Amino acid sequence: MDEICDIEITAPEADWLVNFTRSLVNDRLVASGNLFHQVRSIYRWLEEVEDRSEVIVKLHTRQSLVPQIIERVNAQHPYQVPGIRITEIKASPAYHRWVLEATEPRDS
Repeated sequence: MDEICDIEITAPEADWLVNFTRSLVNDRLVASGNLFHQVRSIYRWLEEVEDRSEVIVKLHTRQSLVPQIIERVNAQHPYQVPGIRITEIKASPAYHRWVLEATEPRDS
């Protein structure tokens, strides 16, 4: 049985992240995404300390789709180095099944 995971991605704008998440759901790469607005991020970039508002999405998917999702993030994300974190999750059997069903490819 395929394992499931969460992928967290940060971005500078909520609209971009909403549209990106919707495209992943439409393409059956993720079952869903939970957006968290207005987080404050403090980080070092190009030897400067940055302090800015960002948004985060937590995507729910199968581990076998992670490489495709990372490829799409890297191709479309506005940051040079997107923040991508992957966490294996243990879920109830019903939720696990739902994530797998929602990310099952469909014939066109």
